[in-house]
Amino acid sequence: MSIFTLEERNLICIYNTGSRTGLLSELTQMKTHLEQDETELLELAQSVMDKVAAMTEGEFDSITAELIADFD
Repeated sequence: MSIFTLEERNLICIYNTGSRTGLLSELTQMKTHLEQDETELLELAQSVMDKVAAMTEGEFDSITAELIADFD
């Protein structure tokens, strides 16, 4: 999971829908709501999207399992 920065991991936790394609969709939608001066968030979202798009579903599932706390 070291390929993601702390900020990227936080963004994944916020927008994760439980699937790789769902996360990509949510981040794509979120980017449409950003203002022009929100370049840092836009770059962060794009960085996450680039990394997640290059992953398989299995790789994505393994990193999200590490991010999400098990409350059972």
